[in-house]
Amino acid sequence: MHSSADFWDKLAVRYAKSPIRDMEAYEYTLDRTRSYLKPTDRVLELGCGTGTTAVKLSGDAGEIVASDVAAQMVEIGKVRAAEAGAGNVHFVQADMDDPGLRGVPYDVVMAFNLLHLIEATDVALAHISDMVKPGGLFISKTACLAEGGGSLKLRAIKLALPLMRLLGKAPFVHFLTIGALERAVERAGFEIIEAGNFPANPPSRYLVARRK
Repeated sequence: MHSSADFWDKLAVRYAKSPIRDMEAYEYTLDRTRSYLKPTDRVLELGCGTGTTAVKLSGDAGEIVASDVAAQMVEIGKVRAAEAGAGNVHFVQADMDDPGLRGVPYDVVMAFNLLHLIEATDVALAHISDMVKPGGLFISKTACLAEGGGSLKLRAIKLALPLMRLLGKAPFVHFLTIGALERAVERAGFEIIEAGNFPANPPSRYLVARRK
C-alpha cells in the first residue's frame, strides 16, 4: 500500500471536495455501524481518507484512531476533526501493517472502501484480525466489481484501469466477487453477522463480522 501513498496524496484536496456518490446508501451503513458502537469502544478506522466517517461517528465511541497511508488525507482529516470539535478522533499516517497500530487490540476495526484497493486480501485480513479483540468487530464496506453491473462509464473505466494504473492515473483495484470477499473474511477468523449491498449496483458489500 505504500506505493499508493503518492497517488492518494495528489488526489487529497480534490477527494475532500467531491460529494458522496450515494448519500442514501452511505447514511444507511453509517447508521448500521453506529448501532454496533458503544461509548467505551476503542475504534480503529483503516483507510480513513479525509476523515468524514470518523468525525461523524466520533460521538458514538470512546476513541477513534483514524489512519491512512496518505499524509495529505490525514492533514485534511485533522482540520475537519478540529472544526467539528471531535477531540476523541486521532489521525495517524500509517499502513495497516505499521507497528504503530499494533499493541492493545481494538474493540472495533473499520475499513470502508479499502479492501478492493489491496492486492493481498488474505494478508490484509490477517493483519486486521490481529488488531481486533476476541469477540470484537470488523466492519467493512467493499466494492465488489467482479459482480458486474454499473453504468456504461464505470464499465469503460474498468476496461481502461490497467493503462490508467500504468500511467499513474489510477490505483490498484482488485476485482472481487461477494463470495470471494466473504470467504476471505471468514478465513481470517471472523463470523459474519450482518451483510448487505449498499448500493446494490454495482454492489458495495457491507459486512459486520465478529472475531472468533
